[in-house]
Amino acid sequence: MLMTREALAALIPHAGAMCLLDGVLSWDDSRIRCIARSHRDPDNPLRHTGRLAALCGVEYASQAMAVHGGLTGGGARPAAGYLASLRDLACHVERLDDVADDLIIDAENLTGEGSRVIYAFTISAGGRELLKGRAAVVIDAGIAELGAA
Repeated sequence: MLMTREALAALIPHAGAMCLLDGVLSWDDSRIRCIARSHRDPDNPLRHTGRLAALCGVEYASQAMAVHGGLTGGGARPAAGYLASLRDLACHVERLDDVADDLIIDAENLTGEGSRVIYAFTISAGGRELLKGRAAVVIDAGIAELGAA
């Protein structure tokens, strides 16, 4: 594992149980592959009535994108990003909490630099695709500037 949960938590604004990823397996300028085990945790903060809906995978992918932004930005926490849209979202399961294998989260920066980026993402487990889609993310540079003041 290239990066542990503790190290990647420094690159995203989520803390404690809300940091859903457990590590970074690989990354380069355009892609990242992360691993997560938190989908099996009964105390996962995204669970509702004891279940973790497959759509919560979008948050796992979003955190992987944020980590990628930090790594490609020199290892600093990136400015706050907002999920502007989802496209071609396909869920092949209803729930993630009943998936026995670790989640593998792949995200690829398709286009964009600066304040707007588009990623394709896939979440799989045990060699089976669970969720995939594309996400447009808007980076709010103004928030980063306010935080630095």
